[in-house]
Formats: sequence, structure tokens, C-alpha cells
Amino acid sequence: MEVSDFAFCDSSLPYSVRVKDLVDQMTLSEKVNQLGNLAYGVPRLGLPKYEWWSEALHGVSNVGPGTFFDDVVPGSTSFPTVISTTASFNESLWKKIGQAVSTEARAMFNLGRAGLTYWSPNINVVRDPRWGRAIETPGEDPFIVGRYAVNYVRGLQDVEGHENYTDLNSRPLKVSSCCKHYAAYDVDYWLGIDRTSFDARVHEQDMVETFLRPFEMCVKDGDVSSVMCSYNRVNGIPTCADPKLLNQTIRGEWDLHGYIVSDCDSIDVMVNKHKFLGDTNEDAVAQTLKAGLDLDCGIFYPNFTANAVKQGKVREGDIDKSLKYLYTVLMRLGFFDGSPNSKYKSLGKDDVCTKENIELATEAAREGIVLLKNDNDTLPLHSAKFKNLAVVGPHANATSAMIGNYAGIPCQFTSPIDGFKTYGKVNYKMGCGDVICRNETFVFPAVQAAKYADATIILAGLDLSVEAESLDRENLTLPGYQTQLINQVAQVAKGPVILVILSAGGVDISFAKDNTNIKSILWAGYPGEEGGQAIADVVFGNYNPGGRLPLTWFENDYVNMLPMTSMPLRPIDSLGYPGRTYKFYNGSTVYPFGYGLSYTQFNYKLTSTQRSIRINLNKFQHCRSIDYTDSARKPPCPGVLINDLTCDDQFSFEVEVQNVGERDGSEVVIVYSTPPEGIAASYNKQVIGFQRIFVAKGGSEKVKFDLNVCKSLGIVDYAANSLLPSGGHTITIGDSGISFPVHVYLEH
Repeated sequence: MEVSDFAFCDSSLPYSVRVKDLVDQMTLSEKVNQLGNLAYGVPRLGLPKYEWWSEALHGVSNVGPGTFFDDVVPGSTSFPTVISTTASFNESLWKKIGQAVSTEARAMFNLGRAGLTYWSPNINVVRDPRWGRAIETPGEDPFIVGRYAVNYVRGLQDVEGHENYTDLNSRPLKVSSCCKHYAAYDVDYWLGIDRTSFDARVHEQDMVETFLRPFEMCVKDGDVSSVMCSYNRVNGIPTCADPKLLNQTIRGEWDLHGYIVSDCDSIDVMVNKHKFLGDTNEDAVAQTLKAGLDLDCGIFYPNFTANAVKQGKVREGDIDKSLKYLYTVLMRLGFFDGSPNSKYKSLGKDDVCTKENIELATEAAREGIVLLKNDNDTLPLHSAKFKNLAVVGPHANATSAMIGNYAGIPCQFTSPIDGFKTYGKVNYKMGCGDVICRNETFVFPAVQAAKYADATIILAGLDLSVEAESLDRENLTLPGYQTQLINQVAQVAKGPVILVILSAGGVDISFAKDNTNIKSILWAGYPGEEGGQAIADVVFGNYNPGGRLPLTWFENDYVNMLPMTSMPLRPIDSLGYPGRTYKFYNGSTVYPFGYGLSYTQFNYKLTSTQRSIRINLNKFQHCRSIDYTDSARKPPCPGVLINDLTCDDQFSFEVEVQNVGERDGSEVVIVYSTPPEGIAASYNKQVIGFQRIFVAKGGSEKVKFDLNVCKSLGIVDYAANSLLPSGGHTITIGDSGISFPVHVYLEH
């Protein structure tokens, strides 16, 4: 029989029919050979090998065996790391980066240098400031993390003209994206506690409200085609073996159109580190298959699943089900029939590292830079006046540090000293031998350089030797002699001193914030291959910074108040533990979540609001009680289950943003909601909407928000019920001082 005669090769048939035909023709041993990240293929059916593991966190990466660089494709565009891109608060930018990355991925696939399935993005919420992988994430707010996921996934996956499909299981994909690491994963290695043996003890309330929310948005709104389960246990059960988390939630409640994959070697970790239920290898693969894990990044499935079937521990039908999910995704990608869009076929070497993509990487870096301090409007510097520059510090000549982890080989680098050379004469002194900065002999030459310079730019911060996968921080301070370097340079500098911090997590730089000799501070995150150009453009006013912090910058003492392993987000009064993230923390900070200055000034004016919402309940919609503080007045109908509502009620308002300063600039308008007063153990506030807008000097722009009542005003109670509370919710617009009530009336 010719390969082309097989029914699975007949492109006129539906994918479900073709996939069933393909799987039905395989023997058991052939089936299990397709269940690892390297699927071995079936030569007798003409089915080629396929490597599932490629990464594209902020550009096509060579982490994972599915992708590589060589003379044909020497590199790809390395965009800023996710935490930096998130600081732009610009949803269209997030999507545009996804589109550029997937175009480069398709081009590399055509050249035999990459796969079509990318295990990105990382959408874990940063619960603790010490976490080493904050660099990969969109920060600490679950809603923003979810919106980042939706936009980046849509950028990677959507084929133009096929975004809305009746049968989402056959919707064409540009490349396949994967939201990871599911769930409650945010401890890597802290004081001897390791992610491969950590059991996250999580309240169901936190699970629904924080840890699962971005994943739900990724699956439901982003229509992602894959989810990766994490190494850790949640309340005793490894996530990759939890049928409630996988089958019931991702596949059942959220209706995933795609496959579920393990983090690499998770099944091995389950057996040998968690020692879950004293499982044998065969027990473990039976557990995970039945729980809903379709693909093993590793060798446990290929090595032990056939035996598990023979031992009667799992059905062959469970394997068939997983293979169908996997091959449906490959069909949607055009792996069997050729590219789902004729344009993709012609993509090649000239579509990687294009001028446009390098400019997009530069623009993303500019948009993500956050101005934290600017005394006496010291910035921007004028190149006519500041010609001789001292550029000092461990990151002054940064290259690979700017692209962080899960990075490939960048097209090129523009280091900070290269960037500043386009504006003046640079005297570069490293100040520290490296970021760890244990050798103070480099400090003196940097101090000397500052004495004679028209302006001094200090580039300090962290890198992957301090915060990374498998490496959490123990404190929030700058390493080694960096603080000494900054203070000594600031003390003697002839001209203004500008401090630029490269980091993912927040750093306690209170000393610099309070030092009057340090006029301006910028946070540049890890700004990607063109970071040096972006930093120089901001310092010299070629770009007016508009980024905002996607994370709270805590004071260092925060780490002495509670262990990293304490999972609840609300304060634990009995132990004296403070709350986590801006939503639950009330103490003082170095810089709060959402903070960021500009070279111009913006005024806000509320131009229209809707202040009340009436929801008429029918006899099947019952009022639910909500915990109130003792002194609070309880309304007659405290709340109603969101699942019992149709949830199509919206409320709208419009804000006019005026630029009353001297420069054009971008402003991020962040909208928060606070639940009705008196509800016990609620959050301080939470983000429900945001937009980044450009406003010319002297001009104004109107921004309209249409928000869903259930999504924006709902709460999760201690029993993990999602409820819409009645009463006066407070809507706050950023730091503008504008807030107004929206009253929800629940009436029978």
C-alpha cells in the first residue's frame, strides 16, 4: 500500500477521522514511541520523527533540541525578557512580538532549523520577590499575567483570517504555543528547598484567585494549544498526576484544544524525588496518563508505558486519546499537509533578524524602561551640554546579561557603552569585575572617571548568577561592593549621576533613592539585544519613558518577615507574616507596583461614568452570604454565585488624559477595583484594565473602558466560590487621585 493511500493522508477528511486512522494503524510499541518529546515516527506508515521541544520565550531560542543555529541561520531576534516587555503595559506590542517570533520560527522550520511547537510563555505569577524566574514572567498581577498570555499566544498561534473558527479543534496554527508551569509553581531553589521535591500547600481560594487565573485566561481567551504541568506537588499531589488539575480543569472546565505536556523529566522527579505513593515507573506513567498528561518531556512514557499496559495498570485507549490530541495539533500546524498559509511557505533566511524585527526589539526595550527618580528634571540629558560621559558599573558593557535566559543567539548586540557612544565621548570603567562584585579594586578607577565627566551613568544590578531558574535570591540587595561603588561615584562626580538598574526582581535601592547626589534612576529590566541603544535613547531624551513596574519593589527586610515557602497570599496574623504582592501587602515599599515617571506631566479628567448596575435575579439565582468584618453593615443580598449569572453585564467609563508638560509622551492608564467596604480578608485593590496611550504635548486623548461586571468586580471567598458582591465597589484610576463608586444592586 502506498503511503498516500492511507486515510490519514487524505486532506479532504476531517482531522478527527484522519487522526483516528493514523493511531489505529499503530502497534502498541509504535504508539508509546511517540509519547516522549522526541517522537520516533513510524517509518512503515511514512510518519517522520518529530522533536516537540522548542522554546520561544522572547525570541526563537536554542534551549531544547528542536531548534539550533548554524551558518545557515546564525541567530534570531532576541527581544527584551518577558518582565521587561510587560513593563510596557502595551497589549498590542506583546502580540506584535509574538507575531515576529512566530514568523522567524516558521522561517527556521522551513530551513530545517526549528520545530513548530514552542513551550512558551511562562505565565506563573510572581508571589515572592526572591523567586529566580521572575525574569521569565509577566509579574505579580494575575490579570496582567493572563492578558500577556492571551496576547503573546495569539501572536504566536493565530493564522491571519482564521482567528474565529467554528471548530476550534481544527483551527489552523502558525506555531503552537504552550502556557506553563501549571500550577502554583514559584519556588526553584531556596535555602536547600528544591522545586523537584517542594510541596506547595495552597488554599483553594488562592488557587482560583491567583495561581489558576492566568492559565484559565490563556486557555479560554488565548485558545492556547498546550499547557505544561510543573515539577512541584500541590497539596501533596504532583501536578502532572492530578486528574482534578489536568482532566477536570484544563480539559473539562476550560476545554483545551490541544495537548498537556510535562515539564522535562517530571515523571522521573515524581518517582525519585517526590516518591509519590511509592510508585514503580509503570505505576507513575499509568497515574499521569489517566490524570490527563499526554506528552512526556523525557523518556518515561516511551520506556515504561507498554509495560504498564501489559501489567493491566493503564488502558491502551488512554494512550490513543493522548496521541489523538498530539496529532491533531500537528495537523493544525500543517505538519502533514504543508503550511496553513501560503505566505508561510516562502519564509526563509531573509525573514530572520530583519531590520523591522531588530527595530521592534529596540522599541520594546524603550517602552519597558521605567523612570523611578528624576530630581530637578535632570533627565533627559542634552548631548550638546553633556559631551564627556563616564559610563561605569558591572552592566556598562552588558551583552549576554541583557538577554537573560531561554535566549537563543541574538542577531547582534548593542551594549550600553555602544549606545552612549552615539551621544557623546565615553570613558568606560567596569567598577566591578562582574555582577557579584567581590573585588573592590575596580571601584577606584570608576570613581576617578566620574570626577572629570560632564555626566556619569552607573549601570548596576543583577544577572543570571544571582536570579535564575534553579536559583532563588536570599536577599533583595545589590551584590558585593555594588552599593559602595554607586555611593562613592555619586559622592565625587562632577556632573549629574544617573543610576540604571538591570534586574528582573525588585532591588532595595533605598540608599540611592534617598541619595541627593543621585539625580535619576531608571530600571531597564533585561532589555534584550538592543538594550544599550534603548537605555541611551531614554537618557538623552530621544524617547520619553512610559513604562511601569510589573512587580512591587520591597524593602530588604521583607525577606526576614516570612519564608519563601509560605504559599498564602493574604497576611497570616498569627505568624506575623505580611501579605504578598500589592494586592495583599500594606507595608512600606521602595517602589510600588505600577510605579513609573515621565519627562512630561499628565492630568486626568473623568468624562463619563456609569455608577450603578442593577441585576434582577430569578428564582433559581440565590443570594449567598459573604464574610464581613464585625462592624460592617451587611446588605440584604450580600452576593450571588458568578456561575449562576449570565455575566453579560458591562459597565463603562471614559477618561481624558491631558499632556500638560513640554514633551510628547506615553501614559499607562491602570484601572483598579476595590470590593465593597467591610468584606473580610479581601484584597486592597486589583487591576481590572489598562491601556497605554500616546499623547502629544499640549494635547489630550480619551480612553474608554468597557468592563465586564463579573470579571472586574467578582471576588473569591475562603471556600473558593466566585461571587459577585452587592454594594459599592470603588474604581480607581492609577495614581491620578480619581476614584468613583460603582454600585451593584442584586434584586429579586
